[in-house]
Amino acid sequence: MCAKLWAVLTPAGAEALIFEAIPLFHREDCAIAEAHGRILRTELRADRDLPPFDRVTMDGFAVRSAVFARGLRKFHVIATQAAGMRPFSLGAGEDACVEVMTGAVLPEGADCVIPYEEAERDGEWMSTDGMAEPGRNVHRRGSDHKAKDVIVRAGVRLTGREIAVAASCGYPALTVTHSPKVAVVSTGDELVDVDGQVAAHQIRRSNDHALRAALIASGYPKADRFHMRDVRHEIEHMLWHILAEYDVLLITGGVSKGKFDFLPTELGRQGVKKIFQGVAQRPGKPFWFGLSGRQTPVFALPGNPVSAYTCLHRYVLPALDHAGGLVPRPLTHVALAEPVVFKPSLACLLPVSLSSGPRAELMATPVPVNSSGDFAGLIGTDGFIELSAVESEFPAGYIAPYRPWA
Repeated sequence: MCAKLWAVLTPAGAEALIFEAIPLFHREDCAIAEAHGRILRTELRADRDLPPFDRVTMDGFAVRSAVFARGLRKFHVIATQAAGMRPFSLGAGEDACVEVMTGAVLPEGADCVIPYEEAERDGEWMSTDGMAEPGRNVHRRGSDHKAKDVIVRAGVRLTGREIAVAASCGYPALTVTHSPKVAVVSTGDELVDVDGQVAAHQIRRSNDHALRAALIASGYPKADRFHMRDVRHEIEHMLWHILAEYDVLLITGGVSKGKFDFLPTELGRQGVKKIFQGVAQRPGKPFWFGLSGRQTPVFALPGNPVSAYTCLHRYVLPALDHAGGLVPRPLTHVALAEPVVFKPSLACLLPVSLSSGPRAELMATPVPVNSSGDFAGLIGTDGFIELSAVESEFPAGYIAPYRPWA
C-alpha cells in the first residue's frame, strides 16, 4: 500500500484503504451477563428443540380431541399441572382431562387444550361446548427451531434479543470481539478543559468529550481522553506511551500543514506508517490514517469540531466495526427534501434532519452549519448525507446515502 497524495482520495477510496489495512481485533470469552453490546464472533445453535416439549399456551383443560370429536362433552379432572411440573398422563380413561397452566408440558395422551373461558368446572368434572381440534392452544415441540439449528450468526452486536437466545440455548459465556482500548487525544495550546479558567484567546476542549461520548454510544466503552500541547517533547513522550498501551489512537488537530503541526513527523519517527493523508471531501479534507509498528490504527482527524465528528462517523466507527467482525448493514438512502448546490470538486458530507415523505419515504432536509467549527449547528440534525464530487447541483428528490449520528 502506498501513501496517497493530498486530497485526491475519494471517501469510498479512503474507506477501502482503511478496511484493507486495519487488523481484526482478537476474540475473547465473555460471561453472558457482560455480553450486551459486544460483537458475537461465533454462531449460536439450539442445544435442543425449541420449544423443548409440547407447551401449553393457555390456562385450561388438556383433553383428547378424538373423544371430543365423538361427542364427549363432560370430562373427569384427574389432576392439576402447573408450569415446571413433570407431565401427568391421561391414562386409559377416555373422559380424563388435566387442568393445565400456561407454560406447562402438555400431559401425556392429550393433544389440545380447552381454555377456561369455554369450560365450566363442577368439583372433579369439567363440561364444555367449546372447540377441541388437534393442536389447539399447544406450542409444538421443535416448531420454532430444531436441535443444532443456527439461530444467531456471527458478526452481530448483541442485544437483549440475542442474549435471550444464548440463555435459552445454554451459553453461560459467549465468544466476542475484544473491546478495544481507544485513546482520544485533543491537541493544541489554545485548548483548556471544561472546568478550567478560559482566557479570551482560548477555547474549551469539546472534541475529546464529543468523540468519547459517540464511541461509548456506538459500543466502544473503553475510551480515554488525553490532551497534548504543541510541544515536541510532550508529544513524543505521550505518543510513545499511548501507542504502547492502546489498541486504537484517535487524534484531533495537529495533522495539517501548519508550522506547529508536529504530529505527522513525530508519528513517523515512532514507526507509524502513513497510509494516506487528505480526502477529497468537505468537511474533513485533512483526515490522516496510518498504522503503528504493532499494527495500532491511528486516525488523525481535523481539529475543527464538525470535521472531527463527521470523520468519526464516516470512517472511524465503520472501521472499528469492521475490525471487530461486525457484519455491515445495508447503507440507508434518503431523498433530498430541497435542492442543494455545492460547487467545489469535493464530496459534500452534509448534515441533515430526517422526516417522512408523503409515500413514507425518508426525506432529508439539509442543515448547513456556518463553518466546520460550528459544532452547535449539529444540534437537531440526525446524521449526514454524502453527495458525490462528480456533480455540483442536486435537485429535490435526489437519492443520497445517509449515515446517522447514532
